[in-house]
Order: sequence, then C-alpha cells, then structure tokens
Amino acid sequence: LRQSNDTSVTYVVADLRRRRMSNVSELSSKLDKGPPKQAIGKLAALLDRHDIDLEEIGDIKKVSLYQSLTKDSDGEAQIHDLVGIQISPAWETGPEWPVIQPGPAIKLPKSSATKSKASLKNCVVLPDMQIGYFKGKDGSLEPTHDEGAIALSLEIVSDIKPELLVLVGDNLDLPELGKYRLSPAFQQTTQASVDRATEICAALRAAAPGAEIKWLAGNHEERLTNFMLDNAAAAFGIRVGSRPDSWPVLSIPSLCRLDDFDIEYLAGYPASCVWINEHIKVIHGDLVRSNGSTAHAYLNREKVSVLYGHIHRREWAEMTREDYDGARTVVAASPGCLARIDGAVPSTKGGTDLDGRPLKRHENWQQGLSVVQYEEGDGKFNLEMVTIRDGWAMYRGREYTNL
Repeated sequence: LRQSNDTSVTYVVADLRRRRMSNVSELSSKLDKGPPKQAIGKLAALLDRHDIDLEEIGDIKKVSLYQSLTKDSDGEAQIHDLVGIQISPAWETGPEWPVIQPGPAIKLPKSSATKSKASLKNCVVLPDMQIGYFKGKDGSLEPTHDEGAIALSLEIVSDIKPELLVLVGDNLDLPELGKYRLSPAFQQTTQASVDRATEICAALRAAAPGAEIKWLAGNHEERLTNFMLDNAAAAFGIRVGSRPDSWPVLSIPSLCRLDDFDIEYLAGYPASCVWINEHIKVIHGDLVRSNGSTAHAYLNREKVSVLYGHIHRREWAEMTREDYDGARTVVAASPGCLARIDGAVPSTKGGTDLDGRPLKRHENWQQGLSVVQYEEGDGKFNLEMVTIRDGWAMYRGREYTNL
C-alpha cells in the first residue's frame, strides 16, 4: 500500500486544511486525484473521530496506509484497512500574526511656543505646632513642639513668599489648662509657651512680610477660654481700660501680640475656616478616624476640597461626584503636624516616668506642611504636600535640612 503515494496524501490533507472544509463526507466526494477514495475517507474519519479540526493541524509529519489480517470466529481471514498519521499542532511554531513593530518615525517641527509664567498665588498651610514645654530633671525646659521642623518650615515660607499663610490651630498645647490629669513636669510652663509662640509669630511675619496671615483656633487654644469660664468666669472678657475694641486680656491674640505682627485670629473652634478660594478651604478639624479614614469622613461631609489638622497624620483622599454641569473632584488632606512625634506631647497613648516626664514613644504621627497654588474666586488650585522626615524636606528641587 505504500505504493499509494504518501506525497499525494500529504497534498490532499494540506489542501483540505487550506480550504477549511469540516464536512468529511463532502471532502471525500471532492477527491479526484491521489490515493483511493476509501483510504482518504478513512483518514478524514480518523480526524473526525478524534475531534481534530483541520484548522488545528500545523504540519503533517507522516501518513501511513496499511492493512492488518485477523481471523473471525469461523477461522476466516478478515482484512482491516488502517491509517496512521503524524501531525503537529498549528500553535507549535507560535502565533501567525506579525511581530509588533515600533510606531512610525515622526519628525516634530521646531516649537516656537514660549512657556508662560503662571499667574497663580501661593498659600502655605502650617499644621499643629503644639508649642509647649515640660521640665527636665535639672529644671530646664524641654519643648513639646519640634524646633527643627518649625525652623525648616520658616525657611520654606521665606523662599515661597506666599500671599496667604494659614496656621490650622493647636499652635499652643496649653496642657496646664486642659481637663486631663497633669504631672508636675508640665506645671508653670504656660508663660514660656506664650513667649515662644509670640517669637514664632514674629518670625513668620519676617519670613512672609507681604502675606495675609491667619491663625485658626483649634481645640487646644479653646482650652484657655474654657479654663476661664470654668475657673475664673469673673475675669472672662476683661479688656484694657478704655479700649473696648481690643482683644480680651486673657486671650490668645492678646497674649501673643498678634496685632503687632498683623496676624488675624479666627476664634470659634470648630466653626471657623479660611477660604483659599471658592473651591478649597482650611479648617482645624473635629473628626478623628483610624487607619487613614479621616479624609474619607471629610469627603462624605464636605462639598468642597478641605485641608484640615487635628489628627497629626498626613492623609490624602479624593472623590469625584457628578454635578449638574459635569464631574467635580474634591480632595481632603491633612499635612500632618509640626509637633514632636516621639511622645513628648501629652496624649492618650503617651506615658510618663515616676517623675512625671513623658516617655519616648513614637506616635502614628507625621510631620509636614502644605502649599496651595490658587486663583482667587472661582479659580483653579493645585495642592502640594511637603513631607518632613527627621529634619529633612524636599520642595521644588531644593533640600531643606535642620538636623
């Protein structure tokens, strides 16, 4: 049977695959050349029986047509026509589509456009400083604020020369005036805290001589008001004689001489806020959520973008809502704090030694500040977060260090 010409069988199968004729009976009827139709029919039936589609056949390696001889129950010889075929799958050599080539070479014309300088204004937002002290074993004052982070922030402010500078509140810690139990190490430190806050206000004005500076009251500044109401209500609201428009004597703007430095104080925590433009505002904040979800809580509450403090952590989240005139994306972000993050600031997670001095314990707090470029009114804005790590920061390609 090898005289039946294997080459002709290969030709027939290849031709069948090329034409992609799946009906084996139709294929057999169309064969006019090559091996006997019976053998070709067996070959087609073999492929069909093993559910091999002609499109899946790649190369035909070998085709053999032969017979075998057996005896039936009566002892009569029975001849069986057999077909053997060796094939390779169509996917053996890989895909048939062309290899991806680089896009066409395009020669760009020389640009004559010039970069225009943005007409945006700058706002710097400085978060919780927690200015305060506790007494060391030798009686010296140890700060709860981070002098290095504050000095670094002043340097950035001096370089930017912003049109607007916002202090988000809790700039003074005032632990002596709070409702929590206090160790002797923190007692009689309020005056030193007021003095240092006054000096920092003077430094801020020197760093940004043309800026509009606003100090938002936080819950720690409110400690002074609450302490007066609870312990010395008769002295609440007393002003300098014959100066009814002056600040109350025992108030933050009076004690820190904010009028001397042209710094506006916004009382009334948590209601007060500073609008940078119509689309973004600064608040101290009254929400605290764990695991970075405070930002999402503000997104669910606010209709505009908001910068907030209070939590001493850096957070950033955005949400896009569909409005009448299209999509609107709002952002909620916290720049962190400028306080020490090693346990010096009294907190619910801190502890003290037997002398009442704070133990070193790193909080889940981060240091930093924010810079907002903005157009006034119904204009655009761009928010930048400046991180401070171990007395080091990077802003607009420049390193700032205060180690």
